[in-house]
Amino acid sequence: MVLSDITIILCRPSEPGNVGAVCRVMKNMGISRLKIVAPYPMDEATLLARAIHAEDVWRNAHFFDSLADAVADCPLVVGTTRRRGRKRKVTMEPRALAAWLSSSERSAQPLALPLALVFGNERTGLEDDELTLCNIASHIPASDAFPSLNLSHAVQVYAYELFLACGGVPENEPCVAAVKGEWVPLERAAVDALTADITGTLAGLGFYKGCEERERFLRDVICRAGLTEREGHYLKDIFVKAARLGFYKS
Repeated sequence: MVLSDITIILCRPSEPGNVGAVCRVMKNMGISRLKIVAPYPMDEATLLARAIHAEDVWRNAHFFDSLADAVADCPLVVGTTRRRGRKRKVTMEPRALAAWLSSSERSAQPLALPLALVFGNERTGLEDDELTLCNIASHIPASDAFPSLNLSHAVQVYAYELFLACGGVPENEPCVAAVKGEWVPLERAAVDALTADITGTLAGLGFYKGCEERERFLRDVICRAGLTEREGHYLKDIFVKAARLGFYKS
């Protein structure tokens, strides 16, 4: 992983000063890719006053109507949230997340990149349907008396930890040996299609009813595994053949 693999995504930001401060934070930590989803009207003068020498990050930002569109080209999506609980996604702290990403890069089969790090609206955070689009959740430990962080402060914490995990390496300069061979992870659309095929096969067998939660689980697992196209076909075939065997036995 290098810093150019990282994209910061802001969902429905409402304060131009915060967006400008995020641009500055990103440039401080060598991150340049910014996506913004459905922003509130922005006073650009206020935004640029807070950006301070990071105007280029704002000028090069890409805008989207929905988070689904923004993460379409990102196999690995991390959603930041302070909401935790038994029925919510398991979350990692920023330092643990950065260490996991770094160690996975040195493994036999690294994670699928690029990485998208998603932040919600300043007041409401990420909505449930937005967090559902994320493969991993992450939280910043804070005092129970006031656990909500300013948007730019939250971005700073993650950007700093990822900067350290990358060794402060400039864009396009790898910090670990390149992956050998022709390993190319499935893109998001292919992951979604594979997940739908598997859950459809299982539902057709009567394996379970109401498969939305299990579909999210399978999609997250497949994304984290970084399957190649060949591996995806192989996994799909396993379920198809299992379904045929079940049909013949019945």
